[in-house]
Amino acid sequence: MRRGHRIYAGMKGTKGRRRFIDYPRQGREGPRRWLPSWRQWLSAVALGLGGLAGLFAVVYAKVDIPGENALAGQEASVYYWADGSQMVSVGAVNRQNVALDKVPDSVENSVISAENATFYSDPGISFQGIGRALVAMVSGGDTQGGSTITQQYVKNTYLSQDQTLTRKVKEFVIALKVNNQKSKRDILRGYLNTSWFGRGSYGIQAAAHAYYGIDVKKLNPSQSALLAALLKGSEQYDPGLSKANHARAVARWKWILDRQVATGKMSARERAKYRTFPEPRALAKPTSQAGQTGYLVDIANKFIKADTGLTDKDLARGGYRIHTTFDKQRTRRLEKAVTDVRRTTLDPKKRAEDAFVEFGAASVRPKDGAIVALYGGTDATRHFSNNADTTAVPAGSAFKPFVLAAALQRQSDEPSPEASATPVPRTAPPPAVTDRALPLTLRGALLKGQNPPFVQAGKEIGLKPIRDLAVASGLRKESMARLEQTFPLGTSAPSAVRMASAYTTFANGGLHTDPYAVTSLTHHGRPVPGPHRPEPHQVLDAGVAQQVSGALEELGLRTLGKDDGAAAKRPVAAGRTEPGDRLKSAWFIGGPPAGVPDLGKDPGTGADGPAPVRPGRTPTAADGDEPTTAVTMFRNKPGAPDLLPMQGVGGADSEMGTAIPPKVWSAYRQAP
Repeated sequence: MRRGHRIYAGMKGTKGRRRFIDYPRQGREGPRRWLPSWRQWLSAVALGLGGLAGLFAVVYAKVDIPGENALAGQEASVYYWADGSQMVSVGAVNRQNVALDKVPDSVENSVISAENATFYSDPGISFQGIGRALVAMVSGGDTQGGSTITQQYVKNTYLSQDQTLTRKVKEFVIALKVNNQKSKRDILRGYLNTSWFGRGSYGIQAAAHAYYGIDVKKLNPSQSALLAALLKGSEQYDPGLSKANHARAVARWKWILDRQVATGKMSARERAKYRTFPEPRALAKPTSQAGQTGYLVDIANKFIKADTGLTDKDLARGGYRIHTTFDKQRTRRLEKAVTDVRRTTLDPKKRAEDAFVEFGAASVRPKDGAIVALYGGTDATRHFSNNADTTAVPAGSAFKPFVLAAALQRQSDEPSPEASATPVPRTAPPPAVTDRALPLTLRGALLKGQNPPFVQAGKEIGLKPIRDLAVASGLRKESMARLEQTFPLGTSAPSAVRMASAYTTFANGGLHTDPYAVTSLTHHGRPVPGPHRPEPHQVLDAGVAQQVSGALEELGLRTLGKDDGAAAKRPVAAGRTEPGDRLKSAWFIGGPPAGVPDLGKDPGTGADGPAPVRPGRTPTAADGDEPTTAVTMFRNKPGAPDLLPMQGVGGADSEMGTAIPPKVWSAYRQAP
């Protein structure tokens, strides 16, 4: 009894009492004490779902369908010259509404099959797509696709294009409301009239004219599939922009046609009719962007997109004020110089080799990297490709100064064997020091147009250090050729803008500032963060830069001739391609000179050897506003995959065309 009494007494304190939440769980020991029961799990889930449902109800009640964006009424964007005067006004949004009964079934089938096969049965939202987008935004990754047609219509019509969590939640709620209040046909009509198709066109009607020059009602199933492909992103799928774009567009066009067969929108027999890709018309620009204006706008937009994250679609909405670095007078002088030299040196009627000749040029201010002028082609409304920004033209000998600079820089970085205070054991291998005579050899080869010393320099210095120095000087890594034996001879294909920018390093005491084209940007009067003036950075020792400039100035004098007006008045830093390059291009880069010691002369001893490296940066002529200008010439037949040969261009006296770009540069400098 006593024993049983003790057991009873031990239980007496808890019998009949239960906690509201039995956690930690009574009667359990160890880890089980902390594991919730299935009832607790079920209660927690139910409570969480109830809370989310309540929160959604509150948000759903508070978020109203806003008024439609006045997309068609947006004001134009205006671009300004460096002096503040207006360059061009890019017109209001190109959009034309069209009734759905005017749109062929092939357009509807293509769009629905490509973008949202369950459009007519879904609730207007895609939980899977929203989940991917939310995860991507929270993790800082790229935004994901997967939105329904209804969601895309809501984004186009009612909301901004910002990729934020708040905007995504609003899109979700408004899409549900729109799906409940509008018919699917009305939603599809609105979507087709507000979607971005590229080439400045919003809506299927504007797109039909931009790509095929016809009304939407005349589109066939093949053309409809291509326009539907553009909804994935015209910057990636407009076949007229690049070869890569063309390949992507063809692949997606095929997929959309096949997808219609898979979804029952097209028979296999009908699909078999469309085996030839429906090539759209050539890219065109409005007449307001004739001459060089269209190329200037392209360059400005390129820097805006890189600095701000804005897209062509954003810019096409209008309302922007873009202030650029472009100098009106220099741009007109450069265009006149190219036009005059072309007229006096080329005669396609007399020489077949003079046909399909293209010029490109760009001027960059050394002191801050501002692009002050460029020549992109004869007329942006007829020749769409911007020759000042192309990366398909090999640099040839104009690349060799970077090899010389790499040799000089390496030599300046390495202590001479005589200066070493540490004795070297006789049994030890000799220190790996670049041949002290290499820079002198390269200078002579540069002036004489010889190639073998530069190939040898690639072996001694290494191809990667040469490439890295060229990239640090301003050339883009993606424009660099493969690191093969011929790399030092200029197999890389930088743009004229980047070549002019990189050469400023030599005239600017080794200091380089990346190029830029936009000084300020506003949208409806509010500043847009992003455009900025790049910070300068030291690429070469000042003495090395001065020595390269010295060699280039001598090359410039030899190229232009001692009696040339421009050369006689003022020496220049210059680079050019040689006939012996056997490449399909000709270059000349000229700019302001720098105070340069004679390469190979030691002022202290008079002995052969590298000029002393001066600490810091010495003032140069680049501190003024005189720009460095790169001029390129090549032959490009529209539709041909490769550049045409330069042999015979300009006649026998033109040295395979290499004598022509220097004439453009001289005419540009001497123009009033």
